[in-house]
Amino acid sequence: MGDLFDLSTVGKRVRFFGIAEVPSWVLLFIGSALKRADALGIADQPIKWPVMVFGMLHGLIFLAYAISCLLASREYEWPGRTTGLALLSSVVPFSSVFFERWAIRTGQLGELSQGATPAAAAS
Repeated sequence: MGDLFDLSTVGKRVRFFGIAEVPSWVLLFIGSALKRADALGIADQPIKWPVMVFGMLHGLIFLAYAISCLLASREYEWPGRTTGLALLSSVVPFSSVFFERWAIRTGQLGELSQGATPAAAAS
């Protein structure tokens, strides 16, 4: 995990943005709860700024992750199923980490998957 901030290859960018998406989901959920602070009895009126700030942050990380997955799909010649799972994991909360772990274990993320055998490319 010491080289987490090394973004020199596509596989490393997929890993970084996949992990970064988790705290951005958490912040987005917190912002959504604060937006309904009046209904929850936390405040007298809705607190709207967190959902705008955290929503923008999450949106940027989401786009970076999706683009990284598409670039990885092209570079590593992923089958359609793997590309679909990567893009689906960008939409389902917290699943990007599970996809990233699976992709490394099955040899789909290049140099991050050293020692793992590549999955058969069947699409």
